[in-house]
Amino acid sequence: MIPIVAIVGRPNVGKSTLFNRLAGTQTAIVHDEPGVTRDRHYADVHIFSRTFTLIDTGGFDPGDTDAIGRGIARHVRAAVDEADVVICVLDGLGPPTAADAAAIRLLRQADKPVIYLANRLDNERLAREATELYALGVVPIAVSALHGRGMAEFGEALLAALPPVDAGAETSEAEVVPRLALIGRPNAGKSSLLNRLSGAERSLVDDRPGTTRDPVDARVDYKGDAYVVVDTAGIRRRSKVEAGIESASVMQSLRSIARADVVAILVDAAEGLAEQDARLLGLVSDRARPIVVGLNKMDLLDAAQRKRALEQAKSQLHFAPWAPIVPFSNKTGEGIGQLMKAVRQAFTEYSQRVTTSQLNTFLQAIVEQKPPPASGPRPPRLFFMTQAQASPPVFVVMCSNAEAIKDAYRRFLANQIRQTFGFNSVPLVIRYKNRRRNE
Repeated sequence: MIPIVAIVGRPNVGKSTLFNRLAGTQTAIVHDEPGVTRDRHYADVHIFSRTFTLIDTGGFDPGDTDAIGRGIARHVRAAVDEADVVICVLDGLGPPTAADAAAIRLLRQADKPVIYLANRLDNERLAREATELYALGVVPIAVSALHGRGMAEFGEALLAALPPVDAGAETSEAEVVPRLALIGRPNAGKSSLLNRLSGAERSLVDDRPGTTRDPVDARVDYKGDAYVVVDTAGIRRRSKVEAGIESASVMQSLRSIARADVVAILVDAAEGLAEQDARLLGLVSDRARPIVVGLNKMDLLDAAQRKRALEQAKSQLHFAPWAPIVPFSNKTGEGIGQLMKAVRQAFTEYSQRVTTSQLNTFLQAIVEQKPPPASGPRPPRLFFMTQAQASPPVFVVMCSNAEAIKDAYRRFLANQIRQTFGFNSVPLVIRYKNRRRNE
């Protein structure tokens, strides 16, 4: 299971700057004005030799009594409850405040591993003079999130605090059972599908949305194939996400995506794919997981409505045309066999390996047929190709002048890989690496 690390602290102490440094992106907005971050930001991070999900929270100030301030405080508490490790960022340039003291009291009550950072200490002199924070009863690590100072010491502390890697997670190929995560908006039929597959009421079903709070894992056998099915809480638009319990449920659902081998997003066919479904698919695609789209409640639609539902789903999935769309009905059982067949096929593709010799024969034929278009005095050249890993499939192309390879040609090569080797429902990761002279 991928650990969750939450960054907390009062407003304007550099939490988002630290988030951006660890994530290697500029996802979180950084501004001198306090309170810029209101929603949580998420990023899957691989740093200090470990992979974890990083959460940037809004500024925690229990004295803020307006609706937004109260909402931020609730989200911070939910993030702390869900996290495996908490990073508490303090301002190393000023005296501790009442908000700092309140945040530390909250963290002590949570009984979670906490790493305290005194931020904005850009040099040794400032670090030596930053002694006022000791009055809070903590010994923070002196860092500068902006300039990277103190990151090595912070990294050692983080590695010590993270839960150990689960050695039992590695299994032989014969023992692997696909993990299928069911995601989607509330009341899309996730729990009903799990119950139908397992032949028992493994998950509570109710017409009211939001019945499922925690992911429910169930091992099921369907027509001779074994699966671990994870029923997750329905994920709504962030503006609709309620405080406390539902916030934690959303984080659990995001974690389930990272743990899954295949993700099935279920949609009420009458309502169609919405913007939030597209966001969910983006999260799945970012994590390079296979996607199967299930259009549920087809028994409620006539022939014309079914056709419109399929056309609308295909239109909404223009950014992921490789994802299969399967109409089905939990109530009648129609299409469930086709849905699970698509899941099994997606898992096969997800774990598939292609030999280097096959890839290079393929690449040579592609380059002869359609080389990368020339751009500038140094046209890019593709030399050879290999598959670096499966689950998810990652390919590396050794080339020259990689930055000159246009997006259209990258899409063309990805589509050719799909057509040739059968990666029809899996996001492909293709990295272009400039070849050095000695290679």
